Amino acid sequence: MPRISILSINHQLAPVEVREKVAFAPEELSNSLVKFNKINGIQACAILSTCNRSEIYAIVENDNAEALLSDYLADTHNISRTELSPYLVYFEGDDALQHICHVATGLDSLVLGEAQILGQLKDAYRSAKSAGTLNKLLEKLFQHAFSTAKKVRTDTAIGSSPVSVAYCAIKLSEKIFSDLSEQTVMLIGAGEMIELCAQHLNQKGIKKMIVANRTVKNAKKIADLYNAHSISLKQFSSVVHQADIIISSTAASVPIIGKGLIESALKLRKHKPIFILDIAIPRDIEPEVAQLDDVFLYTVDDLKQVVDSNINNRQKEKILAEEIVVIQNQKFENWLMQLPNEKAIQTYRKNAYKIKATAVESALKQLKKGNDASTVIQQLADQLTNKLLHTPFNNIKQADAQQLKHCQGCLPKNKSL
Repeated sequence: MPRISILSINHQLAPVEVREKVAFAPEELSNSLVKFNKINGIQACAILSTCNRSEIYAIVENDNAEALLSDYLADTHNISRTELSPYLVYFEGDDALQHICHVATGLDSLVLGEAQILGQLKDAYRSAKSAGTLNKLLEKLFQHAFSTAKKVRTDTAIGSSPVSVAYCAIKLSEKIFSDLSEQTVMLIGAGEMIELCAQHLNQKGIKKMIVANRTVKNAKKIADLYNAHSISLKQFSSVVHQADIIISSTAASVPIIGKGLIESALKLRKHKPIFILDIAIPRDIEPEVAQLDDVFLYTVDDLKQVVDSNINNRQKEKILAEEIVVIQNQKFENWLMQLPNEKAIQTYRKNAYKIKATAVESALKQLKKGNDASTVIQQLADQLTNKLLHTPFNNIKQADAQQLKHCQGCLPKNKSL
């Protein structure tokens, strides 16, 4: 019997230096999905990769699903299974169903109830659909998670207070600089996280903001919204010394800012401090940058302290959200229980049409031979009736009294055509 299996490596157990080793680059995701889907025992799969987690969602027909998923993750990233094992969490069946719903609703996020994860999960679903690695069960699982998240958002206030990774990034900046409005901010990247940071910074009255990105056109889209300046990453090294605050979140597979570059910037700044927040996975900033005097370097893991101090309002809604997840999951489990019946009906219908085709072909031959039409029709009806009733009659003979009682309401009624 195929099972729902999820392998997760996330912020709860794995530090940023581990999470970045198993991150899937967007441009490699499609190939990774196709490759994984070809493994014997894998019927369908999807991959979610964010700054806080890398997760594999799969429908597996294999008794050793956990090992199958773990080996794939380790082999794909050229890491030993032993090195990853302390940080891996495996979910199956009901636990997997609960986990994907907790992820979709933000109940499993670093920032409780944050909304960005739902969009990221939808991106993972679309990538799998585009790669052709979904089947009916995995498709239904994702749709269920999306509808559950929507109901939690509608029926609770878990997402009402402004707590997100981007929001916490700005709150952390305020711990370093008492007046953000007087600082020059450099935002690197052009994704949703950077746009949210720009929005929060704009609300804080930042007067000078620079958005740097590999593609200037994408940087300009964000810059134009908040009266900021846009540049390419090629121009970055010539203006980095102007930045008091640097927030970086790109999809680069290797660090784009090294110790030497920041060292040069500090000299031009006459060692005026720089606050740097790296919220990318893999990291955009070389860890060695933290060794420099006058540099405050933080990663996404350092946001936890800010998160904890701003999360009390959402904790009150967490219990209600979890109750909704339980109720919604019961509906999915009911659908899952009916799935074998649906397959049996499909098989029976397919066989019935084969029987019909054979019987009709035989009747047409009889008519071509000149046999009496009424006799041929009568024989056709008898043949179809006997063959179509053969399997149900055998099942009735083997059924117990309770099963027969349930079936009585399903017997065909005599209706005129």
